[in-house]
Amino acid sequence: MNSTRENFLTNTSKRIIFVISAFLLLYLVVYLIDPFSIYWKTFLLRPTEQIMLDFMTSLLFCFMISESSMHIGTWLNTKISWTHRPGARFATEAVLNVSAVLLINQVFGLICPYLFSAPDTADNNPLTLEAETRETMQWILVSMVLSLMIMGIHIGNYLVENWKNEAIRSAELSQVAMEAELQSLKLQIDPHFVFNNLSVLSELILEDQHVGYEYAENFSRIYRYLLVNAKKDMLTLDEELKFLEPYRFLIQQRFGEGVQFSIQIDPRYRSYNLPPLTLQLLVENALKHNQTNKKNPLQISIFTTDAGQLQVENSRLPLSKVIPSSGIGIKNINRRYKLLSKHTPHIYQDEHIYTVTLPLFKP
Repeated sequence: MNSTRENFLTNTSKRIIFVISAFLLLYLVVYLIDPFSIYWKTFLLRPTEQIMLDFMTSLLFCFMISESSMHIGTWLNTKISWTHRPGARFATEAVLNVSAVLLINQVFGLICPYLFSAPDTADNNPLTLEAETRETMQWILVSMVLSLMIMGIHIGNYLVENWKNEAIRSAELSQVAMEAELQSLKLQIDPHFVFNNLSVLSELILEDQHVGYEYAENFSRIYRYLLVNAKKDMLTLDEELKFLEPYRFLIQQRFGEGVQFSIQIDPRYRSYNLPPLTLQLLVENALKHNQTNKKNPLQISIFTTDAGQLQVENSRLPLSKVIPSSGIGIKNINRRYKLLSKHTPHIYQDEHIYTVTLPLFKP
């Protein structure tokens, strides 16, 4: 919080604006307190040098009040926090500002008689003394009001700047957290994919080296895809479909005719985006929870809708022995969509089908 006020103090243009504003406020308050004062009646009748001297003195007075208010605020930032003790902070700053004004008035009270000609009060005329006392009290009141107004402006500026800084900082932290969580979610995919296929590869190599070689080639293509796109938050649907081809080869080798695919994609949506590896996770989810046999193969359909969405649908052939599921695949997809947009996948299921409808993002 301190850095905000210190940055403000180094901003010369803002300090000039505050002094000029205080200068205008000074004359406004003086006029509002006593608009029929002799001061205003004779203001323009004085010599030009006297008017200019009046302006310069008032400007110096405003400068001292403005600077003292800013430095008091800066010093208090290291002592009393606005966040934890706002009441004590406001009262302390107000008292210190009023004290500074009284001190500045004392200084100007000593200087001004030498700068401005004053009527002779040696006769101690009660009316003259009363008028001078009234003007002195009015001036002290005006300077206090001015000081509190300047303090209010400084406090408002400080709080607004601090709020902006905190908002920016909070947004940056949220972005960093989002990126970190996205990376964490991506890392959940790699082990799930790798360990599930390495065991299959070792078995195929023992049975048929040629098929094992093709399996390894397609597996390497998939893993290369993972490495290249690991840091991306979005990929085109076309890239995902290309990735799905070698993945389908692995599936056909693992399950044979027990799994059948149907892919119908409108070409205009191929350039649309979605989180990487979404299709792989959904296909893997279908394989995990359903039977795969030649007589009643698992049907997996991937197609686009007229609304510009992608649907991944599979027939439901529940396993005779239910496998406990952590739901990491679906949770992963839902979480990534929530981090990247306000649109989330929609899941529908009945006793025959399981459908996931995925929003696609325009390029």
